[in-house]
Amino acid sequence: MKIIVFGATGGVGQSVVKQAVESGFGVTAFVRTPTKLEVTHENLTIIKGNAFNQAEVSAAIAGHDAVVSCLGSSQGMKKSTELQEMAKNIVIGMQEHDVKRIVYTASAGIHKELPGISGKLIMRVLKNTLLDHRAATDYIEAHGLNYTFARPMGLTNGPFSGKYRESITGLPEKSRSIPRADVAHFILKALKDAQYENTSIGIST
Repeated sequence: MKIIVFGATGGVGQSVVKQAVESGFGVTAFVRTPTKLEVTHENLTIIKGNAFNQAEVSAAIAGHDAVVSCLGSSQGMKKSTELQEMAKNIVIGMQEHDVKRIVYTASAGIHKELPGISGKLIMRVLKNTLLDHRAATDYIEAHGLNYTFARPMGLTNGPFSGKYRESITGLPEKSRSIPRADVAHFILKALKDAQYENTSIGIST
């Protein structure tokens, strides 16, 4: 399978690229700053580009079997439409080149599913980011693509464990944070397993 990874220099993105090339995927990393990518491999192609540039995004998607988005917003907690703008460019590119499969890395909370008082507080703090992710996932879903939305809990730089849990409704019970390497593992697993098609999966350790 040949995949293109957007947001490949971020924490999850780097892990996706590393695990994918080591697993035999053909990988294209679409990055604004190639020097930030810490992975080198014979299965890796690097394309320099800007995810806000629709023409660059579309040209890069051509020839791939699937898209992985690990994009984040540069606006932090501020109100922003960056994620949905980049998602729209990806969707347009996928439609132009007849690419159907996408795994989009969002966040736990986009469905207002974080439980309890602490969950409500977290969703309030992350309100703007969650709204932007939700708009992006809604746009992807509305355009007939074969999607998986990954909804990880808080991300850590811990080592890969392979012991994460999944939930198609809400979140796993007593959810905790999850290593970025485990999120990357789930993304690649979802690409290869039809049971994850057109689903939104909460993941945590």
